[in-house]
Amino acid sequence: MTDRLRWGILATGGIAHSFTNDLKLNGFTVQAVGSRSQAGADAFAAEFDIPNAHGSYEALVNDPEVDVIYVSTPHPVHAENARLVLEAGKHVLVEKPFTLNAAEAREIAALAAEKGLLALEAMWTRYLPHMVRIREIIAAGTLGEVRSLIADHTQKLSDDPAHRINALELGGGALLDLGIYPVSFSWDLFGEPSTIQSTATFKETGADAQIAAVFGYDGGRIATTVSASDTRGPNAATVLGTEARVDIDAVWYTPTTFRVVSHDGTVLESYASEVVGRGMHFQAEAVERLVAAGTLGGDLLTIDETVAIMGTLDTIREQIGLRYPGE
Repeated sequence: MTDRLRWGILATGGIAHSFTNDLKLNGFTVQAVGSRSQAGADAFAAEFDIPNAHGSYEALVNDPEVDVIYVSTPHPVHAENARLVLEAGKHVLVEKPFTLNAAEAREIAALAAEKGLLALEAMWTRYLPHMVRIREIIAAGTLGEVRSLIADHTQKLSDDPAHRINALELGGGALLDLGIYPVSFSWDLFGEPSTIQSTATFKETGADAQIAAVFGYDGGRIATTVSASDTRGPNAATVLGTEARVDIDAVWYTPTTFRVVSHDGTVLESYASEVVGRGMHFQAEAVERLVAAGTLGGDLLTIDETVAIMGTLDTIREQIGLRYPGE
């Protein structure tokens, strides 16, 4: 692409470092960073050779040299920060989960439409080359009729009650941080579930430690997902069809390998990802492509689907009795 957008980075945590590193490795223009402190912005700017460093989010969104902003703050302020960006007339890529709940997601989607701007969820897995190839294989009919998905996202994370993953006031818990991946993958394959059955266990802080959800679809298709913040599992996924399956290796939602295996055990295809960096830049490529084409509703992951996925997460939370402060 010749006319690159100028990126701004809102917040300077770990995920912002990973994303910015991938942008720099792959030739994107990172123009500015904003932090809650000037010192934080200056340090981040120095690390990544970013021209403009702002000591507030307001200064960042009003930087005339910025076209699009990546929001990487904690979940409960995603909507607030996205609103700030859109009101300033900038496109926005919001770290997943897009918001805390579907009501907030609908508000941001409506504001983006009103302003004629792109608001996209940073579900980077959708855009990874191995996921693109898997969609091609399914569309070609290689698997036959796709019947089910089995996917886990299970990590052994901190048990410190003050850690973000365990803090309800920060949207902590397995569902929003980890479960969003297999839930979004289920939507990618099958669309909106017709039935949802969920169960969970909790930590002393009230944050969910384990979530299991089974989605049912028309025609008898099923997706089974497990997510946990207190146990590490295989972090693999399998797409099952009547003629063949796809075995996606760990970690399935990052650049990885997979095999297409027929019902008699014959390996029909082996795939290995070749990616510069972590692979987070593919979603940025999507942003720039969508803006250039004027496709502001998205394509591989539309804003309407993002809102609906947040609705699925809301339903799961309702079933397991999980509410966040202020809701």
